[in-house]
Amino acid sequence: MKIATYNVNSLRAREERVLAWLAKESPDVVCFQELKLEDEKFPSLPFAALGYKAVTFGQKTYNGVAIVSKHELTDVERGFSDGDSDPQARFIAATTGGLRIMCGYMPNGETVSSDKYRYKLGWFERLHRYLAPRLASGKTLLLGDYNVAPTDLDVHNPAAWAGSVLCSEPERAAFRGLLELGLVDSFRHLYPDAQGFSWWDYRMLGFAKNKGMRIDHILVTPDLVPRLEKVWVDRQERKGKQPSDHAPVFVELT
Repeated sequence: MKIATYNVNSLRAREERVLAWLAKESPDVVCFQELKLEDEKFPSLPFAALGYKAVTFGQKTYNGVAIVSKHELTDVERGFSDGDSDPQARFIAATTGGLRIMCGYMPNGETVSSDKYRYKLGWFERLHRYLAPRLASGKTLLLGDYNVAPTDLDVHNPAAWAGSVLCSEPERAAFRGLLELGLVDSFRHLYPDAQGFSWWDYRMLGFAKNKGMRIDHILVTPDLVPRLEKVWVDRQERKGKQPSDHAPVFVELT
């Protein structure tokens, strides 16, 4: 089973490109982030023409997440259902193909001194509380743009980013907290010493010079670890005309 996560940085701007990618790669399931459009504007018909069903949690101009699958999507949850008011559409979960798929667009945080950074840490706390009672059943994947580079190995220039947003210790501790709940970083499990960046800044030839970070992750419950065949970054999709600043990340389960 081939599953991907892809921050498209505006589906409206990249619909044609995303549909061509789906036709070429034919993943079974994809988690999309940063749709930047409302649910009613999601292009369901073009996706259906390629054989994909979709569930969305959209938002005008900002954020927005979706799960598309070749299989039926059931038991859909939008947000954390924890009673906390949050206008930002950042999390959706559904069951498909015998797996519980959770798709997150974690906050960026802007700068470590900002209110957005405090919101980010609070959002991760809510995610932890949401996950804690839900992982024991297994067969679960948490995919998305985490906006966290877990270690210095995941950063092109650790010294330059030390203490900054995406690499600060509280953010990394929040990521480790997910592993402490029992989730496994699929990429790092298979490739403990490899660099595999998934995001590159548009500026200063970031992609051409491979000045990137690994901030898009696929975490899995322990029962899925024996089924991990491979994990890879689709660098090709970061090339060409008007790409997203993220590349898709794939996991293949036997």
